[in-house]
Amino acid sequence: MNIHVSAFKWVPPFAQGYVRDLRVRWALEEAGLPYEATLIDPGIQATTAYREWQPFGQVPAYRDDAVEIFESGAIVLHLAMRSEALAPADEAGRARVTTWVIAALNSVEPHVQNLVQLDVFHAGEAWTKERRPQAEAMLCKRLAALRAWLGEREFLEDRFTAGDLMMTMVLRELVETGLLERYANLDAYVRRCTGRAAFGRALEAQLQPFRENAPAA
Repeated sequence: MNIHVSAFKWVPPFAQGYVRDLRVRWALEEAGLPYEATLIDPGIQATTAYREWQPFGQVPAYRDDAVEIFESGAIVLHLAMRSEALAPADEAGRARVTTWVIAALNSVEPHVQNLVQLDVFHAGEAWTKERRPQAEAMLCKRLAALRAWLGEREFLEDRFTAGDLMMTMVLRELVETGLLERYANLDAYVRRCTGRAAFGRALEAQLQPFRENAPAA
């Protein structure tokens, strides 16, 4: 199978290791599926040809011999339904994986992103002093619920799946804020999942082009 995934040639240091093609790269590594990264820059993003592949000009976009899709969640689910490394073979197990992927993207990620946006893109602005405590409180409610579900489990269900992959990628954005340290089992969960060899390979694959295409000092 010929698999192509779009990714950026270069992004600023704060975004390196966090661009969402990493989610797809990790899924492919877990599934043992080789792929080719199609590297794009702002010029390519704006072209009609790329917008026909990814209507919003974002990454990742994905194509294989049978399908052409975009959005990291959709791509990871596509791969999960085709690899037992990412989802059980039974219908009930796959349904649970789908549920956790959507939960990561819909129930947790919006609150994570609200806080990250305030801390990274609006740090120091006067209006954030009132907004940030509210955003943090809403996020903490979701993290507390997730902590309660995870308990002493290693993973969200009885084994690692694409649901864990997606939830880990969402929670990982909180590591540098220190907020995740308040939830010991979630912090350990993220470390456990990102300690997988497949994650390490995916991360290195994303970072390599950034090193090679870094702007001259």
